[in-house]
Amino acid sequence: MPIYAYRCTDCGHAQDVLQKMSDSPLTDCPACGKSTYAKQVTAAGFQLKGSGWYVTDFRNNGTKPASAAAPSDSSGSGSSASGTSTSTPAA
Repeated sequence: MPIYAYRCTDCGHAQDVLQKMSDSPLTDCPACGKSTYAKQVTAAGFQLKGSGWYVTDFRNNGTKPASAAAPSDSSGSGSSASGTSTSTPAA
């Protein structure tokens, strides 16, 4: 059963309610008794993971993450820096 967030527009009382999808929405506020209780729009409580979902496949337009390219770039620049320091004359 899903959990719905409700809030009274009159007194501001807020509450999460476990309801069936087929149940009718609550309208009477349990705090003040007025019929100004309304459902709030909330974010989904789950995230889709794994290959085949937008987050993992299409975020970077099909390019590989920068972390995979970083080791090859740092090792290339590190070798040229060490080569420069050894070719410097001591005199």
